[in-house]
Amino acid sequence: MSTVLELSGLHVEFGPGRPALRGVDLTLERGEVLGLVGESGAGKTLTALAALGLLPREAAVRGSVRLLGTELVGLPVRDLARLRGRRIAMVFQDPLAAFTPVHRIGDQIGEVLRIHERPRPTRRSARRRAVELLTGLRVPEPERVARAYPHELSGGLRQRAMIAMAVAGRPDVIVADEPTSSLDVSVQAEILTALQDARAATGAALLLVSHDLGVVAGAADRVAVMYAGRVVETAPTRELFAAPRMPYTVGLLAAAPRLDAAHALTQIPGTPPPPGEAVAGCAFAPRCPVAAPECARTAPGLEPLVEQRGSATHLVACLRPRVTASRGAADLYPASPPPAPRPRSAVPALRVTALRADHRSHRAVHHVDLEVRRSETVALVGESGAGKSTTLDRIIALTAPESGRVEVLGQDTAALTRAAARGLRGRVQLVLQDCAASLDPRMTVARIVAEPMEALRTPAPRVAARTRELLAQMELDPATAGRRPHQLSGGQLQRVALARALAVRPELLLLDEPVSALDVSVQAGIIALLRRVTSAPGSPACLLVSHDLAVVRQLADRVVVMYGGRTVESGTVGAVFDRPRHPYTRALLSAVPAPVPRAGPGRTLGPEPTGLPGPAAVDADVSAGCAFRGRCPVHRRLPPEHRLLCERDLPAPAADGAACHFPYPDEGAPLHGRTASKGRPPAQ
Repeated sequence: MSTVLELSGLHVEFGPGRPALRGVDLTLERGEVLGLVGESGAGKTLTALAALGLLPREAAVRGSVRLLGTELVGLPVRDLARLRGRRIAMVFQDPLAAFTPVHRIGDQIGEVLRIHERPRPTRRSARRRAVELLTGLRVPEPERVARAYPHELSGGLRQRAMIAMAVAGRPDVIVADEPTSSLDVSVQAEILTALQDARAATGAALLLVSHDLGVVAGAADRVAVMYAGRVVETAPTRELFAAPRMPYTVGLLAAAPRLDAAHALTQIPGTPPPPGEAVAGCAFAPRCPVAAPECARTAPGLEPLVEQRGSATHLVACLRPRVTASRGAADLYPASPPPAPRPRSAVPALRVTALRADHRSHRAVHHVDLEVRRSETVALVGESGAGKSTTLDRIIALTAPESGRVEVLGQDTAALTRAAARGLRGRVQLVLQDCAASLDPRMTVARIVAEPMEALRTPAPRVAARTRELLAQMELDPATAGRRPHQLSGGQLQRVALARALAVRPELLLLDEPVSALDVSVQAGIIALLRRVTSAPGSPACLLVSHDLAVVRQLADRVVVMYGGRTVESGTVGAVFDRPRHPYTRALLSAVPAPVPRAGPGRTLGPEPTGLPGPAAVDADVSAGCAFRGRCPVHRRLPPEHRLLCERDLPAPAADGAACHFPYPDEGAPLHGRTASKGRPPAQ
């Protein structure tokens, strides 16, 4: 293989003595997938931008970035523009911000062709080629997508359109920055498939920046781990996951939640140095469990392991890799044990019966049944658009729903007076997905946490004491009390939002995607915190809305699965996750990428195929029968007389079971490790 991209000794500073990248060394071979992982602030995105020469003007750059032998550092902007799109292209994390909002998708994809192709194609020809590119990436209704503006498309469609624009010039290198961040597992699988198709069509090498270790494990040929602006370990994927030698890598891998069981999650103590802070010696030394005095004085270089005897496949920047090799994650770091089984309460804190709700002019929820008992955590899961957020909205509104019944802490919301609803609000609290947007930017953390108590006219001394108690419980430094939201990290914001919700000691806690878009080490800390909050004596009942099924496995007692505005399966987490009965649940679980590299050649991006078509494959007319039948792998295998039942009759609502005419049998080995297509046939 030949090297297509090489970063050597790359330093980036934003002002004198403020290093952001501290000597990055990376190589990307032709046709290779290189995963770039690390905590937030490690420099992953900055490295990706440096590879395309997209750093801000104020950035001072030293070192080398060579693309197909051409040095990019110091290259004039005009020459860089000729290379971008044709030799190297980028898939940005936020396509809504990356696309121009006033131009149609097809025109923006076609612009790449008109800039780089000679003879220059006409606008009509370029637009036609854009439709072909979208079709090649299996985008449903490519003509409609090409005519649409960015805001008219879902997040998954926008990301696939961004991939189409990246491959339009048939580049040699594609840089993908968090392409699956905050997407549900089925859309994530579609994005990874689109990237795989793009690589197959162009032969491009892929630099995959991601905090999702499951995605990287299933996609990458090699992995590079970054910490504090440097690559601290790099190796072939299977070797790195099986035998990491940098203590930081050990902790990072052990912090990833798994789908197969609730297990102890490693927590790396401390925090990384802020970007721009000068560091003497090894940047990880203050957090490292095997650090020696020389680690604080000497910055280790990226060197091959001694036992490799001349091979340079596994490189590590550590002075003591042999010490790490002799110890596992459990010996190096503290871990949060999985929650102990709790006695099941028969008293419901929340009961939703036959709920129906509209969102604008769209029927978002058709029929939802769920129950959360006292001191219990129930997870509500499903794809984007399943109706989870609308269901949560009708619960927290504490008003009469369009149809059905919502009972909160024993009170029917349809019968609540204004005074009764006000009294109930103090007993029900909500933690929203976007903490940065939900916290008042003008208020200090202390005021944010105190506000709910002040609304209930709690005496000032008790408010101050409770605020200090909550900050300690959330493991926040006391100095955090005087800061404002923009001065906090994502993990700290999540802890402040949770502290605010717990301030009035609620009896029902509603959590909307509490760890979405957090990197794996921060996520492990929040999961550990939620475990303590929900398992303590007198803990509130909890409804957890999440698309991250591995996180759900770590936190929930029971799970309710939604599809198309209906609950299709419910039961204990062990029963639903290990032996799912509904075909949709089985396919959804099979789409979750596991943080374990696959064996053998022929690696593909993402999880193994589930046989589950995208949502656009749903039958056009689902006014009767099962709404899932257009995507159902079981329905496609049924004889005609059995298919008629799915097309004519709506399955009975799920009550600790599956709303399916032909469910899988509740027996046999657990699902994990098998795809939906390899499972046992359903009972008929």
